[in-house]
Amino acid sequence: METPRLKRLNELARKQRETGLTREEIEEQEKLRREYVAAFKKNLEARLENTYIVDENGNKRKIRKRK
Repeated sequence: METPRLKRLNELARKQRETGLTREEIEEQEKLRREYVAAFKKNLEARLENTYIVDENGNKRKIRKRK
């Protein structure tokens, strides 16, 4: 996620704690949160695709996605 969007999400969270948000700001915050979660999941999946487990014998095995 881009830095300006992340900064805006943090600004909205801070404002929500301090004074509250308008309906438009709540909708913007929800949209930014969905984008943040999607970016986080994508990054985590990419990281896990390059992760290997090493057993006690030193054998490397790639992590597979559960079905």
